[in-house]
Amino acid sequence: MRGPRPGAIALWLFVVAGLVLLMVAVGGITRLTESGLSITRWQPVTGILPPLSESAWEAQFAQYRQTGEYIHHAGPAGMTLDDYKFIFFWEWFHRLLGRLIGLAYAVPLAWFWVRGAIPAGYKPRLLGLLALGGMQGVFGWLMVRSGLGEDMTDVSHFWLSVHLLTALLTLALLVWTALDMRALARGTSGRPARLTGLAGAAALILFIQLLLGAWVAGLNAGLAASDWPLMNGRLVPEIAWSGGLWWTLTHDPFLLHFLHRWWAFVAAAAVIVLARRARTVDRRASIAINATLGVQILLGIATVMTQVSLWLAVAHQLVGALLVAAVAWGAHAAGKDVPSLRQRGTAAARPLPGPA
Repeated sequence: MRGPRPGAIALWLFVVAGLVLLMVAVGGITRLTESGLSITRWQPVTGILPPLSESAWEAQFAQYRQTGEYIHHAGPAGMTLDDYKFIFFWEWFHRLLGRLIGLAYAVPLAWFWVRGAIPAGYKPRLLGLLALGGMQGVFGWLMVRSGLGEDMTDVSHFWLSVHLLTALLTLALLVWTALDMRALARGTSGRPARLTGLAGAAALILFIQLLLGAWVAGLNAGLAASDWPLMNGRLVPEIAWSGGLWWTLTHDPFLLHFLHRWWAFVAAAAVIVLARRARTVDRRASIAINATLGVQILLGIATVMTQVSLWLAVAHQLVGALLVAAVAWGAHAAGKDVPSLRQRGTAAARPLPGPA
């Protein structure tokens, strides 16, 4: 069967979005178990297979022992080969999942393209998503490489934020495009939804919160305090400004932890307003935003108060990604409603016919 198949494409994009959610969760585990620097080379093809012999494992371990993380942290802690195999698994699985997502996107895209199943006007967008996925892989390697110096024990929190935020942007665009396709398949919309000013403002405010969260994660700033709502018994923590304004805003763990805590409520207010706006079109989108937002705030507080418990922190990152998907859903709903609102307003302003 040839011809546009927006329903099938929507289903495919939702599946890929689900894989991206899984990737975000695995990435959180990789970071929290300090596994990200366990593989010191980027081998897109040969790196698919893990070491298959004891000598191959010893060779991989020898490469890791040359990193600053091992020299200054893992080595003095007494890391064994079995310990290394554990952290290797999570980084290998994270990279393998990235390759699988690439295949899960590229192969169906080629099939839909050859079959002429892509609706008019959507090919550039789908190719753009493919390019964004490729960039995500490059950013992941640049992030790893930033932590491989002999004096480095962690990756750059700047590269970590680029890597994570690119994944979340990809997720949002996958959801948005899938919703466009679903509307096209149902015949409920003749054109794609557009990003409204309200949705754009909410997305920008949420982006700042996600950026702060990525920096907090990269600098281990979640450990700066374990009480809430105070930080170490103070409403505003002690902050050293000796490094200058820019350095403090981008590196000080106490300030970044403080900003991430309280900007969360600015972001919450913004997405709640968006949820109320989306409710006029799609009540389920509004429910999704409010539910994920509430759970995310509670998980954030619990993560702090448990001194960054592994599984709570992973859940916090995963639900954050779900919130991004829900906000994309709500923004899409708000964008679909613009013409109909105008029409309703015009109809309301039109005088009723009088008696003959």
